[in-house]
Amino acid sequence: MIREEQHVEVRPYSIEVYEDFAEAMRAAYPKWSGDLWRKETISRLIKLFPDGQLGVFVNDKLVGCALSIIVDLDKIGLDHDYRKVTGAYTFNTHTEKGDTLYGIEVFVHPEFRGKRLGRRLYEARKELCERLNLRAVMFGGRMPNYHLYADTLKPKEYIEKVRMKEIHDPVLSFQLANDFHVVKLLRGYMPDDKQSLEYATLLEWDNIYHNEVRFDRQDTRNVRLGLVQWQMRSYRDRSELIEQVNFFLEVVSGYGSDFAVFPELFNAPLMAAYNDRNEAEAIRALAEHTIPLRDEMITAAVKYNLNIITGSMPLVDRGKLLNVGFLCRRDGTWERYEKIHITPNEQRQWGIAGGDGFRVFDTDCGKIGVLICYDCEFPELVRLLAMDGMEILFVPFLTDTQNGYSRVRHCAQARAIENECFVAIAGSVGNLPRVKNMDIQYAQSAVLTPCDFAFPSTGVKGEATANTEMVLVVDVDLSLLKDLHHNGSVQNLKDRRPDLYDLGTVGGGASGVDGFAPIRPMAMTVQVPRTIAKSSPVLTAGIR
Repeated sequence: MIREEQHVEVRPYSIEVYEDFAEAMRAAYPKWSGDLWRKETISRLIKLFPDGQLGVFVNDKLVGCALSIIVDLDKIGLDHDYRKVTGAYTFNTHTEKGDTLYGIEVFVHPEFRGKRLGRRLYEARKELCERLNLRAVMFGGRMPNYHLYADTLKPKEYIEKVRMKEIHDPVLSFQLANDFHVVKLLRGYMPDDKQSLEYATLLEWDNIYHNEVRFDRQDTRNVRLGLVQWQMRSYRDRSELIEQVNFFLEVVSGYGSDFAVFPELFNAPLMAAYNDRNEAEAIRALAEHTIPLRDEMITAAVKYNLNIITGSMPLVDRGKLLNVGFLCRRDGTWERYEKIHITPNEQRQWGIAGGDGFRVFDTDCGKIGVLICYDCEFPELVRLLAMDGMEILFVPFLTDTQNGYSRVRHCAQARAIENECFVAIAGSVGNLPRVKNMDIQYAQSAVLTPCDFAFPSTGVKGEATANTEMVLVVDVDLSLLKDLHHNGSVQNLKDRRPDLYDLGTVGGGASGVDGFAPIRPMAMTVQVPRTIAKSSPVLTAGIR
């Protein structure tokens, strides 16, 4: 029998071969419980980055492929999952200004395995990485055989045994043989991956020919902030308030903003419907609007392609009245934040209780923190967020007088300087004569910066007109923070003296309700300096 000659070629493919693509994919993943790639998704990926979608063809039939995007690793970070790195399959994480070729898929039809076609795809990826002068090829690699050893081996032990060739894993063994090395173990990388028990290895191949491009100024990481200086006015009902919210979101989105920020308790005008009740009862009635408003914002974030900081709203959680807000990401995910410190008036008039958790949030623009109003007047909270990598702090606030506003403004400015970060404050203006305890408002929303040569000398990147309804749109360059940290005139974070004092965290877990994402609680302890006498009255009690 004369063996048929086979012509093998690796090249970018077009959407016209999707049927071959789908056939090979279904054959490659017979036990996969998750969704497979849809035609419209692949079409979008090809249009976005055609050179990165490589197919291996045998006699002009697609039998395998490797899908890739270019990401900025500083934005994605090493701790990520598959949903985050793909932007929830929107691929909005792809950027030509990125430094890493990230592999999001590779497979070969089982009938064509054993012909080193997978190796050809990986070699083509490496060549693409070199041609585009990218730093590395990276991806999250499954461990499909780990479920067979999970009862006896921890993931770290399993990886080591695969590396030493004591265990064979069809994915990890192949990657290690192709000059990739394990950067770290990822948990919850792909929730549908039951064989790997949702574990994955972050694998990397370094491009030794990479030349870092030098410009007159370093590559920028511009983020556009849209701050809504909200005017308190009467609304007939919640739908009318939502209409006003959507108006501002459409405006902010129209200017290409990455974030939209609303003030603290911006929905307070709805309390007018409960004027027959006392203040404490009225705000608990207002809390019934919070979940519907949150859901509207989650939908709007995707619709307007915005990350929305919802300001804050009252919420009854397990019997406690809290002041909470939500980060609604433009990929459809969301998380909750809480006001930790409650002012005497909020406790006395409304009976609001303090929350018990705060943390840094990952977004497609970098790491952010959110502290509601009074919380920014406590430097320990912001320092902990800064130590966890926060680059932008958002402060939704509500102040009635210029005195109260000045406290928030000056403390926010101090937080920007001492923590080498940007701080955006957004407040409300106007009067509410028909709502008890909400008579007058004063605000001047602003974006504040550290004070050094690369920033405005006043530390103010932009500010709204005081006590006027408007939108403030400001660009901030996050790359300036990195340069400030290493080369600034003063270096607050690096020059701390942990040999004399330290700021740590204590506390147990807390969980939310109604689907709220759990918030990691953090509290502070201060280490008593060794050089100060134990009898010092100033240091007899730690902060807990």
